[in-house]
Amino acid sequence: MVEERENGADEIHEEHQLVSSNPLEFRTSQLEDELNEKLQHAFHQHTTQVLLHEVAKIASEHDPIDLAYAVTRLPPSARIVVYDNLPDLSAKIIFMINTGNNTRSAIFKQIDDQEIKRLIEEMPTDEAVWVLDDLSDRRLKRVLDILDPKKASRIRELQKHDRHSAGRLMSNEFFAFNMNTTIGEVASQVRDNPGIELTGRIFVLNDEEELIGFIPERNLIINPSYFPIRQVMRPIIHKVNANTSRDEVVDIIERYNISALPVVDDDDRLEGVISYEDAVEAMKDIADETIASIAGTAEDFGEHEGLFKRLMWRAPWLLVTLCAGLVTASAMSYFHDRLWFIIVPFFVPLIAGMSGNVGLQCSTILVRGMSTGVLSAGTVREAISKELVIGMLIGTVFGIGCGLLVYLLSHFEIQHLGATPLALAATVSFGVFAACLVATILGTFSPFFFARFEIDPAVASGPIVTACNDVLSTLTFFLVARLVYFFMVA
Repeated sequence: MVEERENGADEIHEEHQLVSSNPLEFRTSQLEDELNEKLQHAFHQHTTQVLLHEVAKIASEHDPIDLAYAVTRLPPSARIVVYDNLPDLSAKIIFMINTGNNTRSAIFKQIDDQEIKRLIEEMPTDEAVWVLDDLSDRRLKRVLDILDPKKASRIRELQKHDRHSAGRLMSNEFFAFNMNTTIGEVASQVRDNPGIELTGRIFVLNDEEELIGFIPERNLIINPSYFPIRQVMRPIIHKVNANTSRDEVVDIIERYNISALPVVDDDDRLEGVISYEDAVEAMKDIADETIASIAGTAEDFGEHEGLFKRLMWRAPWLLVTLCAGLVTASAMSYFHDRLWFIIVPFFVPLIAGMSGNVGLQCSTILVRGMSTGVLSAGTVREAISKELVIGMLIGTVFGIGCGLLVYLLSHFEIQHLGATPLALAATVSFGVFAACLVATILGTFSPFFFARFEIDPAVASGPIVTACNDVLSTLTFFLVARLVYFFMVA
């Protein structure tokens, strides 16, 4: 019976995985579609009174997080209507934190400084910093001037740090106590400060205010209230400083599953705390930027933007591909009257396709290794060697296979390209090998080249490197074809 239940549970789990593997069928995606349809219908009402009534009803019935995602499909002018009809200040805060930059900018243009002040004063400081990034410098200064001085000071402190650093991710509102403080006193302070978010850890300081350890929140419940926290604290193994990069922070939190990562200064004094939730948000940002680098566009699909604006997001990257194509065409036109060039154009698509995929595979594997932390400085040489060897093997196997196939097709007169079968097979075989080798070299070294200059290595899988790969592999094929003709025909 137990085995049957386990098998049944496995079948249900597998079925669930199959059903939910398509992001378009996720419940959240379907909910977003339904919500967007309701909003679209509401904004097509004939009278303003009916419109506002419908929007207010939708806003009261749905989670502000869902609304924050759904409004990105509406025109900017309609988003403020949804915001104004949210039931209370708490819902508006959740909405503003979770919505996109364009939505926040559109709403900020429609509300006054006092409204922004009310929002910011009730937000966690780290969230407030990100939200205020969408204000102009002049308006940001005005809002900070009317904020509570302590809140404004904390925000200014976080804004000093680089946008992609630990200092910007951290919150400077946290619980930290002297090691002689009792558990009862700590619990009392936590109860008296509900506005400070619990991160899973309460930090312990020595008499010099240096960070020496932490206690899990669970210890406040299971230990007697008279225990000093030094008796139940655990050592701090992982910590960073404010200048640590966002990628390194995410790697540490993900690898060691840390609920709250402390940020310290040079004297080991606690400056802030990065929660697991903050790291997850950073992961999403990194993933979005990586995908944008690979695709060669920074546009946001979910945003309600005009077709021309979307065109302008994509055009600069595609210009590189256009130029690369023109270079290839110019080279082909230069050699068109050479006898050895007669058969070359027929195999250019084959060469470009093979080399493009080989280079893309190399760069993608290495970029993935960099992003997951599997690839380190000590393993770079080994990784490069492996990719080069694999690239040579691919070129050899597919070169011989393709050459043999072309030879047979030509020998049995299935294709007629005006060259001897052996010369044709040798040209294609050596051409595929050389193009794959060039693509492997480019795909292997380009991620490290971009990383050396602090450029996202994912660019190595984008249109720029792909276009360069096409040009180099095609020109390499031309050179191989010329050499084969020289040695075998001429």
